[in-house]
Amino acid sequence: MDRYSYFLKRLLLVIPTLIGISIICFTLTQFVPGGPVEQALMQMRGMNAGGDAQSGGMSTETITEAHRKEIEKHFGFDKPVYERYWIWVKKVVVLDFGDSYKYPSKTSWQLIKERFSVSLIFGITGFLLTYAICIPLGIQKALRHGSAFDATSSVIVFAGYAIPPFAFGMLLKMFLSGTTDGLFDWFPVTGFVSDNYENLSFADQAFDIAHHMFLPLLCYVIGAFAILTLLMKNSLLEQIQADYVRTALAKGCSLSQAVWGHAFRNSLITIATGFGSFLTLMFAGSVLIEKVFSIPGMGLLSLEAMIARDYNVFLGILIIQSLLALIGNIFSDLCYVIIDPRITFDKAE
Repeated sequence: MDRYSYFLKRLLLVIPTLIGISIICFTLTQFVPGGPVEQALMQMRGMNAGGDAQSGGMSTETITEAHRKEIEKHFGFDKPVYERYWIWVKKVVVLDFGDSYKYPSKTSWQLIKERFSVSLIFGITGFLLTYAICIPLGIQKALRHGSAFDATSSVIVFAGYAIPPFAFGMLLKMFLSGTTDGLFDWFPVTGFVSDNYENLSFADQAFDIAHHMFLPLLCYVIGAFAILTLLMKNSLLEQIQADYVRTALAKGCSLSQAVWGHAFRNSLITIATGFGSFLTLMFAGSVLIEKVFSIPGMGLLSLEAMIARDYNVFLGILIIQSLLALIGNIFSDLCYVIIDPRITFDKAE
């Protein structure tokens, strides 16, 4: 199979895969207890229980039976699941994910757009920063394997790997955000921008965002810091020990020429798998990190939607994230081909 046919096949497979994901997830949400119908009935029971205590109104059982069908019709739960799914799909095609159950005045798409820019900035910046640190560090560890620098950096890398990102965030807040008396108050405790953000100049707005982003970004980076660094180091060490590098050295190439001219490019193949993940970072992020720093991103929105059984918002995020993940996997394969043009997909069938 040539490359063009392979990538065309992968792109065409995105459609049935996305349909399968949507069918499974949509069906599950329709049968999970505590949905919008149950929540509306609980609110009615609570309101009428208070009214009954004062004026002897209708019983909660009578109200529940009398209004259940009306509430089901309001939320569209009076139709069979397959019909509900078909109605939902036709709306999704035009980016209409329905109204939010938790925020009735807003649509699901409006909520997603509001959080998108925040998650986009954190996701892309965290991705670039992680690779900008881990690749050079991994290269230096490989070139200085067994040295004091390699041992010292390994201790730091593994110490960072052992600390959960959300716990690291809590420590950063404690020591650098003034949440504990007597310690430094250098960074904001929570949020993405300051209260007076709209009144600041463009340069001050950029600084304000960077000021709020600094601590959360450290938590984002530490999550993948150790894995990427060691992958880069081990991959480069493996390439340096390969026959083609020894042949280049025997022909008179210096170690620097052999590494940067031959081994480095091939060593990138191992970590190229994660290149496509940048498409989903703005949605995946870290729910716990966003929770710790009260960042209004997509991860926190997804968590809030699940807790509140706001199915339209949750499904909207899920569909967009799944689509980007599928495209990201194809992009990773494309990176393989760019890094090493000799790669073929003859066995991909």
